[in-house]
Amino acid sequence: MVVGWAVAGASLVAWLFLLTLRGGFWRVRPLLDVDPASVRASVGLPAVVAVIPARNEEGILEETLPTVLQQDYPGSFHVVLVDDRSEDGTAAVAGDLAWRAGQSDRLTVLRGEPLPSGWAGKVWAMAQGTGYPLAREAHYLWFTDADVAHADGILAALVRKAESDRLDLVSLMAQLRVDSRWDKLLIPAFVYFFAKLYPFRLVADPRRRTAGAAGGCMLARRTALEGAGGLEAIRSALIDDCAFGRLVKRSGGSVWLGFTRSVSSVRPYGTLRSTWQMVARSAYTQLRHSPLYVLGTVLAMLFLYAVGPAAFVAGLVCLALGYPGAGLLCALGAASWTLIGLSFLPILRHHGVGTWPAFLLPVAGVLYSGMVVDSAWRHATGRGGAWKGRTQGRPDRDGAGPKESRGRRA
Repeated sequence: MVVGWAVAGASLVAWLFLLTLRGGFWRVRPLLDVDPASVRASVGLPAVVAVIPARNEEGILEETLPTVLQQDYPGSFHVVLVDDRSEDGTAAVAGDLAWRAGQSDRLTVLRGEPLPSGWAGKVWAMAQGTGYPLAREAHYLWFTDADVAHADGILAALVRKAESDRLDLVSLMAQLRVDSRWDKLLIPAFVYFFAKLYPFRLVADPRRRTAGAAGGCMLARRTALEGAGGLEAIRSALIDDCAFGRLVKRSGGSVWLGFTRSVSSVRPYGTLRSTWQMVARSAYTQLRHSPLYVLGTVLAMLFLYAVGPAAFVAGLVCLALGYPGAGLLCALGAASWTLIGLSFLPILRHHGVGTWPAFLLPVAGVLYSGMVVDSAWRHATGRGGAWKGRTQGRPDRDGAGPKESRGRRA
């Protein structure tokens, strides 16, 4: 019983530390959304080029690309979509959408070059976009994903934030799509774990080494990116957004990461399997391909998320059997479990989810631990980083030469 008290008490202390001294990661702060009044008042903002890497995205572009092309931006704005060796009609669909939106002159579609050895696929596509002539002259580069939709005016809000606070990188965590019961448990939990790993307030603090970004929406000052070594400096990064944030911050740049309701991912998950695939693809890379980090992460996750509920249940059983001290064990477990659930509520509300998953966060923690172990196993068996039919980092062997086309109806 004494051992049970010690472990349950240590877990409770760990949660008290996290919730009070970990940058308030559980709060949905800071927040940046579109302010219609400010959008109308904006004039003469600096030139921006959006870069969208897209691989096999013909089925999703209709929901997202028009939201980028039709941004009401009071300044020079152009969109470069890099068709990353797609095996479907991504390029043709993009051109057709631009034509139908009356924005053909605002879109350039680049046919991506084969993936060189040593480069991750998405970073290589991003680098090709930044090499476009207009991008080499723009004041800001806006990196966004092909499955992310943006409220009108968000670009102006991003630029105003960067200009007013003299920021080199402004990034927003897109609201992820939540449909099924599995989504409601696992998707907000993913954001919660991300925010705990990279507390947004600490990311923005120049005195802290903590650095990160969210790849669905990153506005970077071009000169700051170039001064940090450009995308070539993170060419092998599978988790490109966090590598991007570290690159800018550690070169002396100012970084800001926030929540928003004005940027949303439209990609569906819906099942445990689909979320598992998303996490297992890159978790081992996040842990620097270290078996010791995997072991430490799994033990830490179980200590934080499993000990409290286990102590509460064990305490109830021992209480029923009349063991002395069982009430304290039950109370320690209940306190930890309560803190876990309450801290999850703000992010659940942010995603429009009810309160029922709050006290099931330990279940999500155990599942994510399994995803980490599976990610390590995939890398050990040569399947690490597989995405859209390509294992990241392996060079393409077909095709050659970039091609460029203006947005038009195919």
